[in-house]
Amino acid sequence: MTRTGDSGAAAPSLIRASLSRTGKWAGSVAFIGGAASDILNPLAPFAAYIALVASVAAAVIAIAIVLRLVLAAKALPALIFATSAAAVAGGVYGLQQQSNSQNGVIAGLVPAIAQLQQQMGIVSARVARIEQTVTETKLAVDQVKQSTDAVAKKTEEIASTQQQQAEQGAQTQKSVEAVKQTTETLAAGQQKQAEQADKLQATTEQIAASIDTIAKGFAALAAQGGTIAEPKRPDEFYHNARVYELSGDMLNARRSYLAFAGFDVDAVDPYTRFATLLRVQDGKAGAREVFGALADKAKALSIKLVHILQFDDAQRLDKLNAFIAANPDFAPAYYLLAQEFSEDRLGVQSLSDKRSEAEALTRFVSYEKEGGLLKYFVDQTQLADWLDRSRTRLTALGDVLDPARFAPTLTPMRSNAGWTISISLPEAATGISWRMGVSGPFTDTGLMAMNDQRTGKPMPNPSFELPDSTTATTIGVKYLDLRGRETGPFDISFDPDAALQQGNKQILDQFWTSWIAFDASGNHGLVYFSQMLSFRCGIKEVRYSLNGTALDKEIKLPPCDKKDPYAIPYDYQPYFKVADNVTSMAVQVTYTDGTKSPVREYKRQ
Repeated sequence: MTRTGDSGAAAPSLIRASLSRTGKWAGSVAFIGGAASDILNPLAPFAAYIALVASVAAAVIAIAIVLRLVLAAKALPALIFATSAAAVAGGVYGLQQQSNSQNGVIAGLVPAIAQLQQQMGIVSARVARIEQTVTETKLAVDQVKQSTDAVAKKTEEIASTQQQQAEQGAQTQKSVEAVKQTTETLAAGQQKQAEQADKLQATTEQIAASIDTIAKGFAALAAQGGTIAEPKRPDEFYHNARVYELSGDMLNARRSYLAFAGFDVDAVDPYTRFATLLRVQDGKAGAREVFGALADKAKALSIKLVHILQFDDAQRLDKLNAFIAANPDFAPAYYLLAQEFSEDRLGVQSLSDKRSEAEALTRFVSYEKEGGLLKYFVDQTQLADWLDRSRTRLTALGDVLDPARFAPTLTPMRSNAGWTISISLPEAATGISWRMGVSGPFTDTGLMAMNDQRTGKPMPNPSFELPDSTTATTIGVKYLDLRGRETGPFDISFDPDAALQQGNKQILDQFWTSWIAFDASGNHGLVYFSQMLSFRCGIKEVRYSLNGTALDKEIKLPPCDKKDPYAIPYDYQPYFKVADNVTSMAVQVTYTDGTKSPVREYKRQ
């Protein structure tokens, strides 16, 4: 009895002593924490979190003291601090709910605090993080409920095992009920905040869907110049980003670009410009990291597309092709694909590179007629620049999309031994191969003992041989371009008879001055026509006349010998006699293809 009485008398003095030692700093810390949570309220309802956690802590400590699980002298300072924190934070949270101020009570009363929030990026970060905050808050509520259930369960166990402490157990139960009520109040507040977040998200999506409205706002702001003091709309953040960037204030430009990205606007030009700024400041790896984080959260395809551009070479091209395959009507992707094959990017282009560039640019420009480009650009001057570059490059590329530009040609040359087939390619090659027919293995022509200055590699042999017994067939040709990419095969028809006739015609046309020779080698009175005789396989008829152009005579040529086409038969006379009064001769050749040569005149010397 004496010890119980002493304990009862000592309790008030112990509490007073604890209050004297702990009250001052506990109250000060609680007040500072409440003020800080109020200033940071745009990021999350920290006052509510502190009040909840402090209340639960106070209840648990009180239970422990009542059940004598800990010494009161040691636990009272903690109980006083938890109670002070719960009271101050709960009061702050109550004032916030009563004033309905999302930026905090102090920010509403003191403009300087609101301005500080703006400078620190707290308020502007709210829009981007509100959805994440709601999710985390719901998770915290669930965890608090689980903690509350655990406390209740523990309380019931204590009440059943310690019947003599029923009064203390009842008091504990009341504390638990108070915690539950606080939790329910907090959950209701978070539900209200979630509804506000949903409304804000809907507003953001509506803004993102109206690129035209944003573009008009951006154009108007650009005409005014200067920065917007308190930007709220995406066009205002983009405008500020451009102004800061052009003035060299890269830190604020970066912040403004990030704020714009928070609206998830599906426009290409803000993100390509932001990526350029990041590559200058952080390198390609830094830009890739920033856009990777944005792409993980964003729905806008423009952000995902610009993220792809931060990868290197082959990996970038593969990802870009995959993006286009998944989004075939996303017009800006074709312009960016064209850059992968451009002369600026590669230095030296193969025909395949030029064709790929032209195809992508043609596809991009085609969307202009359909009105499918404006919706991807906030700054219309950027779109105009892309279109101007596209048209200039297409003009420079010319008819590169014509399939004939990619087809090699064959020039057969007949000799008494057989055929020499020369291959003409439309571009520099590092290897050439051929085959007879439309199937079967290819044969490499080999390399020459010289380098091609266009490729810096040994020049491939541009010809191959065929026997004189070759009949009409198809010759397949393929080659490796300067990047080692295979082009072809191309199937080219080869008709030996037509090739022989065409080759003879070409030589006769080129060297027509040698058709006729008067008094050759001192043989006065003789007219020689040896050249026409050698290339007779291309001739159908030869008409001539002397001292005029009547063409009333014919030179009868022997038949073409396909086995030995250039040989003159031993029993044929390659000349005829003329009188001394003949001073000129006119000749016209009709070729095997039906065409006729001009009338050629030859003067006797």
